[in-house]
Amino acid sequence: MAGCGSWVFFLTVCCASLFEASSDIKVTIPVGKFFTHELFRETFQNDFEPLGKVYGILYNDPIIFKCNKQNFPDLPEWLRFTQRNPYDNGFLYGTPMSPGKSIIEIYATNQRSYDTVRHLLIIKVVPEKILPYQVEVFIKLREIEKVLPSTVQDEIKQDLQKLWDTEILEMINITNALDRGGRVPLPLAGHFEGVYVKVGSEEYFSKCLLRVLTPENKKQCKEEAKIKVPGECHFCINPSNCITWCKTELFDLTKMKPKPPAPTMGSGILEAGEDFKPLESPPNRDYFPDYIVTVIVPLILAIILFLLLAYVMFGRREGIGKRNARTNQIQLYHHYTIHENTDELRTMAGNRGAPPPLSTLPMFNSRTGDRASPLQSDSIPLIMAQQDPYSDTLPRK
Repeated sequence: MAGCGSWVFFLTVCCASLFEASSDIKVTIPVGKFFTHELFRETFQNDFEPLGKVYGILYNDPIIFKCNKQNFPDLPEWLRFTQRNPYDNGFLYGTPMSPGKSIIEIYATNQRSYDTVRHLLIIKVVPEKILPYQVEVFIKLREIEKVLPSTVQDEIKQDLQKLWDTEILEMINITNALDRGGRVPLPLAGHFEGVYVKVGSEEYFSKCLLRVLTPENKKQCKEEAKIKVPGECHFCINPSNCITWCKTELFDLTKMKPKPPAPTMGSGILEAGEDFKPLESPPNRDYFPDYIVTVIVPLILAIILFLLLAYVMFGRREGIGKRNARTNQIQLYHHYTIHENTDELRTMAGNRGAPPPLSTLPMFNSRTGDRASPLQSDSIPLIMAQQDPYSDTLPRK
């Protein structure tokens, strides 16, 4: 039993080493040629469930891919990754412009079991001559995920071979229109992002491609009129692969000016020459006018404002006091005349010869005309009259 267990352990280690070795993918691509690598979900699904096919258990789990350059947080500048949703395959694509070697780490995460698998993609870029004649076309009814599969690339390439009238044609680059400043389309049927496809060849442009450079074609594109494409230049088997003529550009690299040579690196030591002569000191400058404008003038204005405020607060208070005193005298005289008139009226009322009216006498009876003494026992207190409003308050004999 111990020997059987050791054999099982040995087979397990061998299988693990084989899986680890098979996870490293090595590719070699030339400079200036389009590179595409499709990440198939089925391959990573088998890594998550290696014995699923043996037991007849097949899963269709959502898988998310994440790619980056080894020991770096992101991909190289020429390489891009896209995956529309977890149930679609992922794509690594791009066009390298300089030779070198890149190790790409591919992490696949199973959203059902949260298992993670790591693969390595080793890309070696070798130098190669750049194709001198290149054409970039715009395909309006396509999206980047639908163009990257090899079968769709072959369809587009066949149409462009007929348009160029040559069989020697290489795919150079495929770019999403959103990466070139395009607008995000509406989430409706018939609306697509669009892609730019660039191809190259060693043969010169065909007559159909040269129509793009004619003044008539440029005028129609400027006026946004519908371009009339002749029948011999219409090579579009699949309507989704039809190009937009107004966005077609031709690149003739043979006529472009070569780049200036890179500067040569020196030793970093200055050559022998004359002694260093420092700059002469600047001439003397009189700062007194600046001092007057900056300090003296604001100080004078502050003093003037201070004197004006002091005059307003203290210089005119005497006149204001006199005016208030005069007003107080007028008010006192007014009150004095009121008291004097009141005393005069009281004196005139006291000197009247007629007796005072009966209604002014205490305890006056309006029915008999007599007045009763407030000390009589048969008088009814006022409080009782208030308690019984219907009682007779007159005295009875």
